[in-house]
Amino acid sequence: MSPNKTTANAGALGIILLAGFTAGTLDILSACTQYYLNTGKNPVMVLNYVASGFFGKETAYANGIIMPIVGLLFHYLIAFSFTLFFFWLYPKWKTLAWNKLVTAFGYGLFVWAVMNLLVVPMSLTPKRPFDISRAVIAAAILICMIGLPVTLIIGNYYAKKKEGRLILN
Repeated sequence: MSPNKTTANAGALGIILLAGFTAGTLDILSACTQYYLNTGKNPVMVLNYVASGFFGKETAYANGIIMPIVGLLFHYLIAFSFTLFFFWLYPKWKTLAWNKLVTAFGYGLFVWAVMNLLVVPMSLTPKRPFDISRAVIAAAILICMIGLPVTLIIGNYYAKKKEGRLILN
């Protein structure tokens, strides 16, 4: 592999890490804040809920500090999966560069749809009835906390790359 290709890959990895950590952190902070404001309960329960998707409710809520840590790891794994997918998709689907706000809105809705129509129903998380107000709030959070930072960070990376202004040292 040539040095330029290696440096470009390192630059891409850095952008993916920046976008994934930014989106994952903003999203989990929003979820924990919303949970606390709505219930007054410890927001660590949000991380137990995430862990319950794999381990089930009884195990996720009964194993002390380990399950919130596992839930946080799963949360970041999911955030990085969506970030990596967007990084891969962005140069292939040219219309994503047209308007970053529209793209952020659409990608946030896409993330909401995948999570709520595929991932959560197939997981072991406790099932809840659909609530339109909760769905709108969740979608708004994903638009602002995942769609927007991922679109801006990755979109700016590809714009600089296209213009030849990307410095990868």
